[in-house]
Amino acid sequence: MSYFTLKNGEKLYYEDVGKGPETLIMMHGWTSSHDIFVEPVSKLKDQARCIIYDHRGHGKSKEANHEKPTMETLAGDLNEIIQGLSLSDVTLLGWSMGAGVVLNYVRRYGCDALKQIILCDMTPKQLNDEEWKLGLYQGAYTREDMEKDRKKDFFSLYRSFAVGAVPRLKKKLADCDEEVLRSLSASMKAQDNRETAGMITVPLTYFYADPGSLFSPKLADWYREHVSTKFQAVRFPDSDHMLVTNDPERFTESVAGVLSHKDAQQENPS
Repeated sequence: MSYFTLKNGEKLYYEDVGKGPETLIMMHGWTSSHDIFVEPVSKLKDQARCIIYDHRGHGKSKEANHEKPTMETLAGDLNEIIQGLSLSDVTLLGWSMGAGVVLNYVRRYGCDALKQIILCDMTPKQLNDEEWKLGLYQGAYTREDMEKDRKKDFFSLYRSFAVGAVPRLKKKLADCDEEVLRSLSASMKAQDNRETAGMITVPLTYFYADPGSLFSPKLADWYREHVSTKFQAVRFPDSDHMLVTNDPERFTESVAGVLSHKDAQQENPS
């Protein structure tokens, strides 16, 4: 097993597989782990050098939990990995919380080390309000809901979330550190990365589930309108937020298409 040692001494588990001409980093979501990408990596390793890793407090990085990390912390971890492994021209893929890490990375460090970005089923702002309806739970989750959730027992609340929203995450909770999950959940809900979309200077692809996403399919239109670089959207029909594992063949083929700079099949959500 390989571990990347951060500047603070904590260690993140990672796998570095493949010797293809491209460089691909794939980041998992909240309560998940690098395992979600193992099957795609097995098929992409001839096309790209594939790097997957566990965020702090997750999976085999569960013991990297000596502080309460934020999304900015995870972006800093990503930057350390890119610099520490001397990577450049990186295709950066983030699913769910991993996509939030991508947006925070762009906001803090820019796109100089990147070749392109793939965001998978994630909004730049989770909390909905009178002006923003593209957040969590198809526009239904508000600041008032967040305040109510803060008063609930953590594992009862998020076991319900895992069962109701993304069932396959239920068993992953035991592989995560509770305080890290709490901290990252709060940080994600406090984020507003809408302006960051305009800071992206490399091509962007957005993967989204329809109709089963946690977010509105109209997010694809929002990204299209607010990103000034080349953009494409890829719809995963009959899927849900777990599109990586619901349709692994389509997911892998879509990533391969982005890596080879072929336009993926686009579907307008409007």
